[in-house]
Amino acid sequence: MSIFKSYDIRGIYNEEWNKELAYRIGFFLPSLLKADEILIGRDSRESSDEIFSYLSKGIMAAGGNVCDIGLCCTPAVYFATSFYNLGGSVMITASHNPPQYNGLKISARESIPVGYGSGLEKLEEFALSSTPVTPVAEKGSLRSLDIRKSYIAHLAPYKQGIGAIKAVIDCSDGMAGVFIHDVIRGLPGEIITMYDTPDGTFPHHEPNPLDEKNLSDLKIRTLGEKADLGICFDGDADRVMFIDEKGNFISPDLITALLGIYFFKYTGSKGNLGSAVTYDVRSSRSVVEFIDSLGGKPVICRVGHSHAKKLLRETRGVFGGELAGHYYFRDNFFCDSAMIAALIVLNIVTKEGIPISQLIAGISKYHFSGELNFTVRDKDRIISSISNDYRHGQSTTIDGIRIDFPAWWFSLRKSNTEPYLRLVVEAESAAELERTTDELKEKIKLYDS
Repeated sequence: MSIFKSYDIRGIYNEEWNKELAYRIGFFLPSLLKADEILIGRDSRESSDEIFSYLSKGIMAAGGNVCDIGLCCTPAVYFATSFYNLGGSVMITASHNPPQYNGLKISARESIPVGYGSGLEKLEEFALSSTPVTPVAEKGSLRSLDIRKSYIAHLAPYKQGIGAIKAVIDCSDGMAGVFIHDVIRGLPGEIITMYDTPDGTFPHHEPNPLDEKNLSDLKIRTLGEKADLGICFDGDADRVMFIDEKGNFISPDLITALLGIYFFKYTGSKGNLGSAVTYDVRSSRSVVEFIDSLGGKPVICRVGHSHAKKLLRETRGVFGGELAGHYYFRDNFFCDSAMIAALIVLNIVTKEGIPISQLIAGISKYHFSGELNFTVRDKDRIISSISNDYRHGQSTTIDGIRIDFPAWWFSLRKSNTEPYLRLVVEAESAAELERTTDELKEKIKLYDS
């Protein structure tokens, strides 16, 4: 499988790609991005320094300049690209993948993602070709830039209104640890951090909080501290998950709905230009109904950060969210920020004055399967066959299929990043959820035979 994915570059380092390919990718980046200077940030994985060195050499060999912001989280790269008006950027990270992986997240000017369909396919062609790389006579230069002060100032407004709350934050040994203590400094109440020293070997648990087994330590600590909630960032801190005061995992799509309280109740976005809220095709009906009740305008979106950012820009939406735990904000250059999402949730729980479990109970009305993954041979055939079987429902085809019925709905789509067929089912009752999920599982098995 190619390391060039739908949204980024990612694979096992020194097995699926290496420093030579990093150099070639760097060499072709300035022309692809039409950028004189490219900003680079990186995570703490053991291979990140070598990748930075060779990626930078490639960029400079092509005549481009490099702006090094050092160790940081992915949202900080998006921020710096737009804030300093640079022509493009690269974050060296494999996000939530295990330590042996590494990758590149590439953005153009204004932090617009570069994925398949927007330039990544051309970069793949150039980088993997046999075209010789000939350095230009006048090579580019490298400079370092300290973004900490400006980045912390950018996050500061979201701290306003947070009261005496008690929370536990798990940084997953990842990049949230670079900024977390500056972000929470001065907050009232008690914010307890754990696994907050960046370590690219991820010694405590895998840096993927969407897998609930990786939240076990956070659950124990949250209950032991009698905290109001627990917060867990992924490896590069562009995704965030939450658990309530009882230690229960909160489905990330419901957090999308919860964020609406901040924007439509506290900041007066209701009725203003750009009151759209984007949600992905896997999100609960509860999200749509709750945002609508607040005065927002829910708009359905394909899965993936490039689609979410593009739609939020096009609609001038106020914010958006995905089931994977990405949250996007108009006032964050239409980019995702797990830190902003976490601060807003702390704000809401403080101001509402009731436990987060009760806030979520007031949103969630249905029974939800979560995302179920299937390894199959012919994804397209299965999707087409199941679509035909349920053709009497209300169909949405912007990303695989989502078919709605009065008492239930399901989404079936191909993963953009992994070799899976992904199924989500929601129903008005537990019995209906079990029946429909079992029915769909059998159909997937049947059409894969």
